[in-house]
Amino acid sequence: MKLFITGIGTDVGKTIAAAIITESLEADYWKPIQAGDLDHSDSHKVQSFLSNSKTVLHPNAYALKTPASPHYAAACDGVVIDLQKIVEPQTENHLVVEGAGGVFVPINDSDCVIDLIQPDYKVILVSRHYLGSINHTLLTIEALQNRKIEVAGILFSGDENKATETIILSKTGLNCIGRIEQEPYFDQNVIKEYADMFREKLLSL
Repeated sequence: MKLFITGIGTDVGKTIAAAIITESLEADYWKPIQAGDLDHSDSHKVQSFLSNSKTVLHPNAYALKTPASPHYAAACDGVVIDLQKIVEPQTENHLVVEGAGGVFVPINDSDCVIDLIQPDYKVILVSRHYLGSINHTLLTIEALQNRKIEVAGILFSGDENKATETIILSKTGLNCIGRIEQEPYFDQNVIKEYADMFREKLLSL
């Protein structure tokens, strides 16, 4: 199984979600494009959260120095991101792929993050509650479905908002994997608790 983790925007909890899903499935992890914070990248964060010994973390296809939209970070580094050079790592294991920002974050003059999603990927969308998040969530789902991309499920991140969750689920009919609460901190133990909680839902995707 290949799962692509995307969000309705930036800082909605994709990396925590990716760590939980990776731990739950003892999957391999790959972030094709990392922009900025290379010494404390999302791959580093995921690795620090994992307890299992099976996961392999695959190197970024592009590791860019500037914390910005990938197309601009690449320009600052004097490179152009080439979709053809982003080659999925070979593995016999489940693979968790983490995107960058939302689906229409540009990676070059013509392609966006959504163009990284391969036909055999199943998408898990991370939605965090804020004013406007219903609109952003529904727009993201519609954009994915417009491209005939399978949205396997949704993960809510942060404090519960029943009204928001109910309207999103009723309008989309999506499978809700669960909610990642607004925890005071995340460490290996917290990640493992969520991994155990979500495993059955994830394996059924």
